[in-house]
Amino acid sequence: MDVSAVVEHVEQVAAARAAGRDGHGVDSLQVQEALRSVARLQAWLSSSRTELTSLLSEHDPFPEKTAAECTRGSTRDAIKDRDRSETIDQVPAFGGLLDDGDITEGHLDALTNTARNLDNDEQRAELFDRVGDLGDVASVASVDEWRRRLGMEAKNIRRRDGIDKLERQKRDTRLSSWTDGDGMVCIRGRFDPVTGRQLLGRIDNAVASLFAESVPDTCPTDPIGKQHHLNALALARLVAGDAPRSGRPEYIVVVDTSSGDGNGGPTVDWGIPIDIPQRVLADMMSDGVVHTVVVRNGIVLHAPGQLDLGRSTRLASPAQRRALRALYATCAIPGCDTRFDRCKIHHIIWWRNGGTTDLDNLIPVCIHHHTKIHDDDWHIELGPNRELTLRFPDGTIHNTGPPTRRAA
Repeated sequence: MDVSAVVEHVEQVAAARAAGRDGHGVDSLQVQEALRSVARLQAWLSSSRTELTSLLSEHDPFPEKTAAECTRGSTRDAIKDRDRSETIDQVPAFGGLLDDGDITEGHLDALTNTARNLDNDEQRAELFDRVGDLGDVASVASVDEWRRRLGMEAKNIRRRDGIDKLERQKRDTRLSSWTDGDGMVCIRGRFDPVTGRQLLGRIDNAVASLFAESVPDTCPTDPIGKQHHLNALALARLVAGDAPRSGRPEYIVVVDTSSGDGNGGPTVDWGIPIDIPQRVLADMMSDGVVHTVVVRNGIVLHAPGQLDLGRSTRLASPAQRRALRALYATCAIPGCDTRFDRCKIHHIIWWRNGGTTDLDNLIPVCIHHHTKIHDDDWHIELGPNRELTLRFPDGTIHNTGPPTRRAA
């Protein structure tokens, strides 16, 4: 943007403000045009600050600190300017778009962050090449829309590079062992995602089969220590060959219609919290049993099996556990990151008080919070969209919204 254009935008903003202050009134269109001018001026100033900070680095050993002092901002802001400058070096066209006010610094930051989160320099170079042709898209998109588009591009890049990455991970698979000072044999391993997923799945299945009804006397009372202990015993039984044989692996695919995938469709969670190439993922799914659950804002719209069992049984069925797993990746109590697989299924209205084993009366809670509910007088209510109301003994009340799927 040349100086005359900058002056024109400044005059437009000043005219709208003056009209409003004079009391003669200013129409909505004039205010909207003035706001658009403000946005273009902010983009031009951001571009100027970024370029000047870059020029300062040629003469100053700590340009971020000096820039922060000059602008009365923070060093963190100056570091962002430096990062934007580096991104513009990779995609010069976006420097011109920012200077002309066609994009905002938020668009440039989204590109910087997306590139930073890729796995290697080759992927970042491919992203910059792709983005070089997307200036027109960025110019008409909001920052959120642009961020979603960049996410799609990054996903496609990772998918292409996924097979090579998996092969590298397979070559990096390691297992080591040693004896510590207490005479305990210690094992440490690093596995590629496919092997690791299979191994953890077999351990989880073995724990569920071996210790569903009771646990050994050696088991600690601490919930985390207990799970670690049972995992170790299950692994030992698997290696010895005397653990129950598990059936085909089970995968729960969650379709969340309340959030989009950035391409006009719903979010799909394949139930695997690690990055696996699409082709390999398809092969894994073909060897297992796939259950699809459709959810929206805390409500299960579709799930296989019967979800309401009334008083016919106290224990949740596999179908109910699948539906709950689709809603919760972890314990239902806010802030608890205990994985769903390590939770108990709790009746909101207790079984002994006449509660039913129906889906709308069930939530997953970890052992720690299950104890709080039963022994420490915590009271829980569940809303129509699974909003939780927690009432504590001291009278405090804590409310939450519908559950969201967090990383397990």
